Amino acid sequence: MLGDDEDVFDSVTWESPNAPTYDPSEAIVSQGPGFRQTTFDSNEDPHQPKWEGYLITSVRDPVKELAETKDAYVSYLVSAKTNLPIFSTPNPSSRRRFQDFVFLREHLVRDFPACVVPALPEKHRLEYITGDRFSPEFMERRRLDLHRFLERLARHPTLQRSTLVRAFFESTEWHVHMHQHVAHPPNSEHTQGLIDNISDTLLNAFARVRKPDERFLTMRENVDKFEEGLVLSERLFNRVRGRTSDGNPESGEDLTADYHDLAVAVQGLGFLESGITDPLNHFSNTLLEFSALLRHTTQTTTDPLLVHLHSLLTYSHANRAVLKLRDQKQLDFEELSDYLSGVTSERDRLAAVISGHAGSTGLGLGAYLKDRVDAIRGADDDRSRVEKMRKLDLKIKELQDAVTTAHETSDAFSDETLREQTIFQYSKAAEMKEMLGNLADGEIEFYKAAMEEWDRIIPVIQRIRVDV
Repeated sequence: MLGDDEDVFDSVTWESPNAPTYDPSEAIVSQGPGFRQTTFDSNEDPHQPKWEGYLITSVRDPVKELAETKDAYVSYLVSAKTNLPIFSTPNPSSRRRFQDFVFLREHLVRDFPACVVPALPEKHRLEYITGDRFSPEFMERRRLDLHRFLERLARHPTLQRSTLVRAFFESTEWHVHMHQHVAHPPNSEHTQGLIDNISDTLLNAFARVRKPDERFLTMRENVDKFEEGLVLSERLFNRVRGRTSDGNPESGEDLTADYHDLAVAVQGLGFLESGITDPLNHFSNTLLEFSALLRHTTQTTTDPLLVHLHSLLTYSHANRAVLKLRDQKQLDFEELSDYLSGVTSERDRLAAVISGHAGSTGLGLGAYLKDRVDAIRGADDDRSRVEKMRKLDLKIKELQDAVTTAHETSDAFSDETLREQTIFQYSKAAEMKEMLGNLADGEIEFYKAAMEEWDRIIPVIQRIRVDV
């Protein structure tokens, strides 16, 4: 057994929970809740992300607007503290509704396809039908989800500096800015080219990358393991919650109800034993307090843990989507390369036929049958072949440009994905530390309170004298 002076967590390095004051002259990476900032170094790994400063965000004060109308909605005060140069003030704030958060996320996903943009909480349709979306409990849950969403954006070195995020916090004419962003998106100069025209017809949902990169295979395996752990943890704590305080006495597994029933039984026993009525009443009150403590711990520790676990799972799904999109970019390049190879072979076959050396091309039975079909159709004259070769040469040139672009896009997307994985690992580590820290604090608080309750009742029980 370990001695009292030994710490089994000596090998674990935790980040400081306190946000340090930003100093650009620091030669180390500063860390805190919601930001990470980096001093630039030309010798650093180019795949490592660079933070230009910090952005600490908060969502609070939910208010029901237009309360007496059918268009009622909830607005939230979003505020931030930052030293990023893109912001015009170090303490921006504004009021936003849920639809504004939806717009922000949808357009960040469109404007930054290589970035892991966190998901928003699902719209709870039942609450909208019954009107419970204006209940204090629902608004508080929604506020926490939106707060976590902005925290994840704030930890991202690219997203935290986007003009859309800045406008979200600063703009007093947000609706005008939304219309302008839709009319003039950052990547509006992009036009549909050959790769866009043919890739959708070449690719399908069942296609697989033929030359997978081991780095990304390892990342996908790690994502699978992480999500499997989250699912198992969520299932386990759901079971713990159900057996501790599921609110259904008929289940027979609700400990809070069992302690409550035991307290009632002990109190009834006190009426029968007149000599020890007072101690039994004290014991009954302790059981009631312990039952209430179990319920309180479920509401303040277990339920938030379950919400955070599910939120982390959706965040991981967004990370998986970026890995899948990277595979798609590589698949575009591979399929376009194959297409180019086929067109080039067809051009070489026609050149061999025109020169009278079709048999020496080595193109096989398929090419011979195609020649016979063309002859039957009357399309085997040299003039038509030369015209077809001219068109094929133009197509080859266009395909070569498309293949070059696809290759450059695939490589650039791969580099960006490597940086994104590093950012995701930072954010995941910070959230796991926060989540497990809150769980530990909640459990410590529960056991301290429980010990105090039982310590108070033990002397009372010990003073009972039973005559034999």
